[in-house]
Amino acid sequence: MRIAVVADVHANLEAFQAVLAHAGDVDEVWSLGDIVGYGSDPSACISLLHTYPQVSIAGNHDYAATGVIGTEDFNPYAAEAARWTATQLSLEDQLWLSNLSAVHIEGEFTLAHGSLNDPIWEYLVSPDRARTHLEHQGTPYCLVGHSHLPHVYTDGQTRLLESKPGDGEEIELGSRRVIINPGSVGQPRDGDPRAAYCLLDTNQKHVTFHRVAYDFEMTQAKMRSIGLPEYLAQRLQEGH
Repeated sequence: MRIAVVADVHANLEAFQAVLAHAGDVDEVWSLGDIVGYGSDPSACISLLHTYPQVSIAGNHDYAATGVIGTEDFNPYAAEAARWTATQLSLEDQLWLSNLSAVHIEGEFTLAHGSLNDPIWEYLVSPDRARTHLEHQGTPYCLVGHSHLPHVYTDGQTRLLESKPGDGEEIELGSRRVIINPGSVGQPRDGDPRAAYCLLDTNQKHVTFHRVAYDFEMTQAKMRSIGLPEYLAQRLQEGH
């Protein structure tokens, strides 16, 4: 199977469309949480995802927009966007988001938004946290999001191997356990404003990282026109 692995779309329709166009003919789309939040098109992004055979899990913004969790731990910009997002979702959207699982196993892959230490909230950005995560990982491979940073941790024979793959880099899926973060579609935070995602080939057993340019100025204009915080719009062009 050829699978587009996306995370943290954050209601950025232009970025999501660009990623799916770049991915081309895929068998499925796997969404690692936070399909909504921050951006201007939550329902449109959900609808676009549902045009594909898909496997989806929940992120903290998905749960916040539907009242599953509160926004007390959100920064003020994220909380404001979550409240606005809640007003834009149909009842069908709300039910779908609120019923998403925090963790899902699909064959050899475990899907979690944050980590298996804390699927909704933990940012998996250090070898120490990755080692703890691996204590809970029962499948060979795990796909995570939340940090908005493309990242790979590989369970080596003597130490945990950490890498930050770039555009076009391919990771082989062998016998060692691996944790993969494709980066963020809708709000990258690694200094590169291009949308990030991965293509997973389950037959060839590899994952390829990709970056895709999109019209972020259109996204910014839409966010500004509906009064979302300027900070959320500005950071799209800076990739942070």
